Amino acid sequence: MDANSKTILDLLLTKSALKQDISEDTEGVFKQLKTESKVIVQELKSEISDVRIRCKFEEKNDNEFHVYIGSDVVVFQMHTNVFCLPDEHPLWDLDYFKKNEQNGYFGMIYIYNFLAESFIQNRYNDAGYLIGRIFVNHDQHFFVEGKGQLGFLFQDPSDNKLSNTAMRHIIQVAFAFALEFDLFMPPYEMMQQLSVEQIQIIGSNLSTSTGKRVGFKFSEE
Repeated sequence: MDANSKTILDLLLTKSALKQDISEDTEGVFKQLKTESKVIVQELKSEISDVRIRCKFEEKNDNEFHVYIGSDVVVFQMHTNVFCLPDEHPLWDLDYFKKNEQNGYFGMIYIYNFLAESFIQNRYNDAGYLIGRIFVNHDQHFFVEGKGQLGFLFQDPSDNKLSNTAMRHIIQVAFAFALEFDLFMPPYEMMQQLSVEQIQIIGSNLSTSTGKRVGFKFSEE
């Protein structure tokens, strides 16, 4: 075998196998997130007597599930690819990553927040927001990027290893952030002029484009 073929073989046996391992681990973590989310939903439902308050779990497919919580939907979605930290990422300065560069490859799970009515009324133009990303490596060490407490509670993957307790905490923080993240009314000037088509749409199914922050985007978007 020549040198070029040997290089390709080494990459297949190391990097490709590593990515397969991480992908499988991330799938396992996602299944655990589903299970823990179902448990939390059942716990909450058992304490809610007001039938108007939504609290339900809905599985969409192997890579996505939704939790309706009050007027919100929290969407968990697993990406099917594996990513490497960018060269300039500050985590590379940690000993955990310096000792083994394979620790810098991660599967990714997104957490989004939408209005429940957007799904119930099929308002396809409504905006949702990315409120968190869970990164999982081959050791099941993890970190989270996100909004609110998701942005600072789970920052050091050297010490953070996924467990049911950790996943429960992430889910609870995501739910709390979604519930506290209020719908703001759009500026008056934005709504003062409508076409005939728009007013007919509003009158028939109220499907005007809506988001929890009209005219506002998160800094990383």
